[in-house]
Amino acid sequence: MQCPKCNHIQAEAPECHKCGLIFAKYEAYTQRQQELAEKKAQTGAARKSGTLKFIQIISLVLVVAGTTYYFTKHKATEVQNPTAAIEMGETKEEVNKEKPDSQEASAQTKTDAPVAVSPVAGTPVERARKATVSIETPWGTGSGFFINKNYIVTNKHVVEFNTKDLDEMRHRVRTNRKLIDFEQQKIEELRLQMEEMPDSPTKSQLQIIIKEREKYLTKVIKDQRLQEERLAKLEREAANPEITIILADGTSHTIGYMLKSEAYDLALLSLFSHDGSFLRRPPEGRPIKEGDKVFTIGSPVGLRHTVTSGVFSGFRQRDTDSQVFLQTDAAINPGNSGGPLIDENGFVRGVNTMIVRNTEGIGFAIPIDTVFEEFSSTLE
Repeated sequence: MQCPKCNHIQAEAPECHKCGLIFAKYEAYTQRQQELAEKKAQTGAARKSGTLKFIQIISLVLVVAGTTYYFTKHKATEVQNPTAAIEMGETKEEVNKEKPDSQEASAQTKTDAPVAVSPVAGTPVERARKATVSIETPWGTGSGFFINKNYIVTNKHVVEFNTKDLDEMRHRVRTNRKLIDFEQQKIEELRLQMEEMPDSPTKSQLQIIIKEREKYLTKVIKDQRLQEERLAKLEREAANPEITIILADGTSHTIGYMLKSEAYDLALLSLFSHDGSFLRRPPEGRPIKEGDKVFTIGSPVGLRHTVTSGVFSGFRQRDTDSQVFLQTDAAINPGNSGGPLIDENGFVRGVNTMIVRNTEGIGFAIPIDTVFEEFSSTLE
């Protein structure tokens, strides 16, 4: 016979000679386990049957309740006063019209996602958006707006590359090139020194140092080449910048010529392919007052013709040059520079120009009167 536990083969006996298993007790234990498994299976089947019956009862109740609600609601809708539809946004004429078939009505009213809505056509904000443009240069983006039918005003820093930044970049690139040359010479000296040394732990250590320095230098040289290429490109583009004007309808245009202010952060661009929309100055005798509602329009982070709102906080004078600015808490983000600051009637009050770093709700605009004074000979 064979032991069911350790598979030891022996002559018939009451227990296994190898593991000591008593065959009678093992058989009784096995039989009890089979009986318990059968009882468990029967209990599970009974519970499953009871759960299924419960689900069927609940389903029947829901079907009955739903049917009752449908017919009750449908009947109430048929006798409802027609003016309820007017409260939902329909006019009396639309209510009295013959309703389309159910399938057509469903197709007309179904919407899968929210739809972006532009400001109402003809409102001051919408008119201002049409007169606002996005300006793209090789070094960044900004905004501007038509001040008459043919001229766009913007910030000078939008269309003029910062020569200080260019000088700093040029200095950094040249300094890094010298450091690379020095490092290459140093590695060559270490290599010659190593060749003269006898085999020793010191020589092995120096060999590892040279290898690591060469590995790091390879990475630095790769980055240096990229910086040199970028510098060369910026120098070419700064000398002959390609400035693109993108109108509200999405069309792109190249400017005719450009005028830059010597005293202010202002520039005037000429563009003659335009529908004629431009922002107007406020009438005489209508000065802006603290607390008046204002709007900014611009292209922050590539979001063209974004509108933000706030209030006029007051006039501020800069200590360094006594220039006067309009302060507002309307959001002026990177890309808004050169865009218009308008009042709630749509009159342009200023040219958005800067914010105070590490603050929120403190932005500044150059007064529109300054623009006309600075470019009076051209704008007249």
